[in-house]
Amino acid sequence: MGHRVTLIPGDGTGPELTEATRRVLEATGVSLDWDVRQAGVEIMEETGTPLPQATLDSVRENGVALKGPITTPIGTGFRSVNVALRHELELYACLRPCKTYAGVRTRYPDVDLVIVRENTEDLYAGIEYEAGSEAAETVITSLNALQPKQIALGSGISVKSISPTASERIIRFAFEYAREKARRQVAVVTKANIMKFTDGLFLSVFRDVAKDFPDIEPREVLVDALCMQLVQRPEEFDVLVLPNLYGDIVSDLTAGLVGGLGVAPGANIGAHAAVFEATHGSAPKYKGLNKVNPTAMILSGMLMLEHLGEREAARRLESAVAAVIAEGGQVTYDLKPSRDDPSAVGTSQFADAIIERLTQQD
Repeated sequence: MGHRVTLIPGDGTGPELTEATRRVLEATGVSLDWDVRQAGVEIMEETGTPLPQATLDSVRENGVALKGPITTPIGTGFRSVNVALRHELELYACLRPCKTYAGVRTRYPDVDLVIVRENTEDLYAGIEYEAGSEAAETVITSLNALQPKQIALGSGISVKSISPTASERIIRFAFEYAREKARRQVAVVTKANIMKFTDGLFLSVFRDVAKDFPDIEPREVLVDALCMQLVQRPEEFDVLVLPNLYGDIVSDLTAGLVGGLGVAPGANIGAHAAVFEATHGSAPKYKGLNKVNPTAMILSGMLMLEHLGEREAARRLESAVAAVIAEGGQVTYDLKPSRDDPSAVGTSQFADAIIERLTQQD
């Protein structure tokens, strides 16, 4: 029996991207036993929720999921399927490699870095108090009684909390990833010069954990300086480990360095489960048009193969993707020199070209 994997097609363009990725992964020769489950706005009418319990249970049981893009419903109390999955499955580490591939339009030809983002704490933990609410006024009054610096009444409040436990977990993950992948450096990204008791704690834990990895160079950089340095000299960075908010922002910046979200794979990993997904949205206006670039999701599938221990298949898959993109003949419109190039192919045809390349490798 093959690897049992939960397959979540998603909505919008998700199903066609998922189908293209499924075919490519099967073409590697790895045996995959798909457990197809639904999530997204299109299943809400039937189940009353965009994330059915059966889907969650499937990921918990199988431990691995490949997920297509999903639209966040507007005007409901449900924040996001992606956020819910991370919370329910305790997927504490967001992994986003950003690598330049020949043939992708970018100003930076030699980028190869990895974002490791903490997923559970910081300002994204969702501890907020609405301006003018009774709860907000209570929090403000309590805090004002503790400090000379006063918060204006009527303010909205968000809580930034960073714990030693979650910090050590994500920082150790980053160092272990770097060691496994023979990476040379892990840089911690904070604003510890200003936020001394939150980012400062994250930095302190980084310094302690780094002592356990003498073979890997530790580096410390402030988030504002990092943004400038990434634009100037991205080749100087290798693995970056960041608290939640900075990780979200910087990961989009680094995706921009290598050509955009269309070529940026992603994974959210916990102690007992991992979900692999493209980092871009569901692009519902392109639904059913066989037009959207599947590279990000296919490369997310490559990360899944690595996670499953199928490293040689992952290597061959990345090589096939890189070759098809470099040749430039059988790629989607966004990978052409001109976006209205009539020789651009569709989602499915791009997958066909990768499958053909994999077959040639055999």
